[in-house]
Amino acid sequence: MNKLIGNIFSLEEYKLDRNLEYFQTLFQNENIKIERIISEGQASPKGFWYDQEDYEWVILLDGKARIKFSEPERIIELRPGDFILIKPHEKHRVEWTDPSKKNIWLAIFFK
Repeated sequence: MNKLIGNIFSLEEYKLDRNLEYFQTLFQNENIKIERIISEGQASPKGFWYDQEDYEWVILLDGKARIKFSEPERIIELRPGDFILIKPHEKHRVEWTDPSKKNIWLAIFFK
């Protein structure tokens, strides 16, 4: 089991490599996965689409980002506090994250 106490805004464990996104599983069992993501200018690779088996509820806690959906094609801009529910097999990609700061996300994956 993962550490059950922490601070979602702590950057202590974040590796300061601006080329990589940081993924931290905060909790996981057979039904749910809770993940913290820190990005700093990263986006999905060109032509890549997430096509997930599970629901994903994601909230941007700090920063700015854009998520693009394939059908219908649309872009959702996120600011702190904005959240979205992504359904299974709803193809999407991270189009942009603010390169000037650490963008902190909380993602919850469930069946």
